[in-house]
Amino acid sequence: MSNQTTILITDDDRAHRTMLKANLSKAGYRIVEAADGDEVEAILASEPVDLLLLDLKMKRLQGLETLALLQEHNCQVPVIIITAFSSVESAVQAMKQGVFDYITKPIDIEELKLMITRALGYEELKTENRNLKEQLREQFPITKIIGSSPVMQELYQTISLVAKSDATILITGESGTGKELVANALFENSLRQDKAFIKINCAALHENLLESELFGHQKGAFTGALEQRRGRFELAHKGTLFLDEIGDMTLATQAKVLRVLQEGEFERLGASQSIHVDVRIIAATNRDLAAMVEEGTFRQDLFFRLSVVPIALPPLRQRCGDIPDLARFFLKRYREKNRKDIKGIHPQALNLLMRYDWPGNIRELENCIERAVVLCLGEEITPRELPPQVAPADMLPQKTRNTAAPGSGPTLRDMEKEMILNTLEETGHNKSKTAKILGIARQTLLNKMKEYDIL
Repeated sequence: MSNQTTILITDDDRAHRTMLKANLSKAGYRIVEAADGDEVEAILASEPVDLLLLDLKMKRLQGLETLALLQEHNCQVPVIIITAFSSVESAVQAMKQGVFDYITKPIDIEELKLMITRALGYEELKTENRNLKEQLREQFPITKIIGSSPVMQELYQTISLVAKSDATILITGESGTGKELVANALFENSLRQDKAFIKINCAALHENLLESELFGHQKGAFTGALEQRRGRFELAHKGTLFLDEIGDMTLATQAKVLRVLQEGEFERLGASQSIHVDVRIIAATNRDLAAMVEEGTFRQDLFFRLSVVPIALPPLRQRCGDIPDLARFFLKRYREKNRKDIKGIHPQALNLLMRYDWPGNIRELENCIERAVVLCLGEEITPRELPPQVAPADMLPQKTRNTAAPGSGPTLRDMEKEMILNTLEETGHNKSKTAKILGIARQTLLNKMKEYDIL
């Protein structure tokens, strides 16, 4: 381990600082000490620090106050809180202020070492991701791809390498993994970005209609063809054509698409004259095209033509480290849409989000957060607002469990009524305090109580 890795230990207990310094120095870290929170800012300004160990309870400047001061100065140093006061409230408040993790006294040194390793590794990952995003900023002026996990960093690198080429690209991945976002990023970073970007979903159209959409038709080519129409290949001339769900294309249409890829020409339906086009193809599918080739339902030659540069998107369950960033992104979107004053996501709810497998991937996560925002009456999304498949009843506190018949999940009204009842119970039926906790006006609470027949 490099001796340049510096940890600042801030604790008003001198004996405790000495113990931590002795153990962490043996692990190869360089240690700097501060006797109270009011010394931290000056130390950070005078020398490089890689990580801050911060006691929550100190004499002159408390840990939370120190964190607030660091936030004001946009300090990016990862922080681990050390405290003998392990209340949920203080832990939640510390995490709201950007703390990486939380450990209680008496400290297990081995656990602390692992925590430090994770914090430093995560910070390094964030730094690499920021640098990579900066490199791609000119090429991706408006990108919505979110994630700093290793697989996503590899994706960013692949995009930066291949986007400026004219190579045909095949994007594969389960439904909801963001294949269209990647296609958008490839186009935005390409040399054709000032030309047309035409999209078509091959699974959404019948075979005959799909061919007409792709290649166009002459007037009278079929019943209902009342005028000549240009197809997507013509419209995308000199630009890019995105063929989404190409695995749902019939063999007959595949043959015509293959000809465009090989020769750059085709005929409109009902016409004999060939049309030449210069089009870059980006294709996407949630199906296993290699297996389809074996089954004879997808042309091998087209498969090879499409997958000059294959890009495989990982399912969300393989990049669970990106879930917090994605969840916060969707929270911001839907609290603005629904005009809700929701500050964040409770750590227990975030933990449940990260433990769930997400068979519907990012699209399912987005729906989950939108639902939670609609249901949330307080300042944080809690496990109670999450759908039952994400937060099973046996993982919720007893008083929040659903008591309905097995298989009949709670309705939105049931959950809202239950949250009001629980909060009233916690406040001793103090309506003003209940309304404040739930983040609603007192009159709104009274209206809800009347609606739900709550005495």
